[in-house]
Amino acid sequence: MSTDDYKKEVGMMNLDQLIEQRENVAKVEFTIPLKEMLSRYEALYTGAVNDVLREFVLLDQALPGHIMPLREYRTVAGLAFTVKSAPNAKITGEMEFRTQMLDELHEDSFVVWDTTQDEKATLWGGVMTATAKRMGVRAACIDGGIRDTFQILDAEFPVFYKYRISNGSLGRCLITHYQIPIKIGTVDVRPGDIILGDIDGVLVVPRAIAEQVLLRAEEIKRNEKKIFGWVKEGKTIHEITEEGGYF
Repeated sequence: MSTDDYKKEVGMMNLDQLIEQRENVAKVEFTIPLKEMLSRYEALYTGAVNDVLREFVLLDQALPGHIMPLREYRTVAGLAFTVKSAPNAKITGEMEFRTQMLDELHEDSFVVWDTTQDEKATLWGGVMTATAKRMGVRAACIDGGIRDTFQILDAEFPVFYKYRISNGSLGRCLITHYQIPIKIGTVDVRPGDIILGDIDGVLVVPRAIAEQVLLRAEEIKRNEKKIFGWVKEGKTIHEITEEGGYF
């Protein structure tokens, strides 16, 4: 009996389409050099880019509001490097797997860490910050705890986080995966997506449309510059609206 016949015989579900939708990671190659693209994104802000994503009918790309910037950052952009951990008493193998994950961190990464709603441990601290900065990582977003806050601040490394506590991770949680699709709140994050962070939080731009979103957001920024000019000139709301402005 063939595999397909066996599936039909025992009534097994065909999950290929679901797996493709959930686990597919876009391999789109950018036509704009990466560092130029990230620099251009960093000249924008999350609000403008979020408005563009709405035009693409993507309304759930901002990570939950409980994720806060450690400082009032201007925009930082990078490629998603995803990590997943979970509360766990197990210790064996944790340090080896963490070392393996750190070895694969790359320049221009923006670490996005799903802690499986952990509320007791810290997943990011001073040593992780120093290591990431040395490797050219641009920022980290932890949906969970951080510690060694003064060390992070002194390093001037952008970090977005949920809470601060002195508890370390070893013996409290376990890194289970990295560089896989993850979900934080209602937002899907895939390795290689463009991640933006600023004073208003963290935003995910799917890799497949990152160039289109960038060009449209730059257009919005130019339009907003005109609108601010009209406001400064004293034009009325009606006049600004007639000129194509918005509020």
